[in-house]
Amino acid sequence: MASISIRNISKIYPGDVLAVDDCSLEIPDKEFVILVGPSGCGKSTMLRMIAGLEEISKGELYIGEKLVNDVPPKNRDIAMVFQNYALYPHMTVYKNMAFALKLARTPKAEIDKRVREAAKILDIEHLLSRKPKALSGGQRQRVALGRAMVRNPAVFLLDEPLSNLDAKLRTSMRTELIKLHKKLETTFVYVTHDQTEAMTMGDRIVVMNHAVVQQVDTPQNLYDFPCNMFVAGFIGSPQMNFIDAVLKKDGDRFYLEVESDKLYIPAEKVKDVMSDYVDKPVKFGVRPEDIYDDEAFLSANSESIISTYVEVSELMGSEVYLYIKYTDNTMTARVAPTTKSRTGDSIKVALDMNNIHLFDVETENTIIN
Repeated sequence: MASISIRNISKIYPGDVLAVDDCSLEIPDKEFVILVGPSGCGKSTMLRMIAGLEEISKGELYIGEKLVNDVPPKNRDIAMVFQNYALYPHMTVYKNMAFALKLARTPKAEIDKRVREAAKILDIEHLLSRKPKALSGGQRQRVALGRAMVRNPAVFLLDEPLSNLDAKLRTSMRTELIKLHKKLETTFVYVTHDQTEAMTMGDRIVVMNHAVVQQVDTPQNLYDFPCNMFVAGFIGSPQMNFIDAVLKKDGDRFYLEVESDKLYIPAEKVKDVMSDYVDKPVKFGVRPEDIYDDEAFLSANSESIISTYVEVSELMGSEVYLYIKYTDNTMTARVAPTTKSRTGDSIKVALDMNNIHLFDVETENTIIN
């Protein structure tokens, strides 16, 4: 097994196109790490540099204790699973899974043992004689995983492996991958643009944007303590609402002024740094689940009530999404299915000010979480 150490790595394509900019990351042995971010942020390039499929322009990459900048992919003890599965269409599932071992001149009996063990773990034993065209998307994905597994690699690299599957299959395959990681006890590095996948699967998440690592932390810490507006908006579904406000102080109490509304910040939420922002514009963020329209919450939180208009109401079964208009802001509220709020209603909602986030307007960095 192996750890991965990424030290000040950059990737510069011809024409001075910066794909990865001075990124550093330590991935311990057996960890499941997710690289997440929007299209073009550099996450797949980072994965391909770990795999050896892209040259490193600057910096150093270690797998275990070994510097691998100039080590070819076949000698890195890694296995990669691609988005499009990359199966050989003319070969059976068995031959697809055995192919890399055959190239490595592994004894026939050992190949058979490894292929059948992997097939058993992935529940594809009954498919070994079929060809890829006779398989469903989920079955092809399992074959691609099996082909990587038989090599017993120190590191698994997975590049958006579930993006071609339908929603239901993606959910079940997420669970299968988590179980597989626990069973194999191998380092997993997994690339996705889907933050739901990232939140549910990873031990830690690496959030990237514009070729730069923005924040590395556990899923819960990223959700609760984002370092900037990008991370706050990217992690969480529906995403965080951002509202323009001015931070004010009334005696020893801080409040947010949004047009004529005053939203008081609880004393336990106040930090010393807020004094630097008094009478200055700030962005404040509130997650959809921290906006309430029920009478009990409204009466208990009279200092954070705002008047809004429901543009759209969406029943999701266990909850309702209200898309509400507040001043010039469109916000999303995630409320109980018992709500009486409907499309076209003018309603009052209260914000849970204990859970708001404040951001610097210019740097977009977090002031308080």
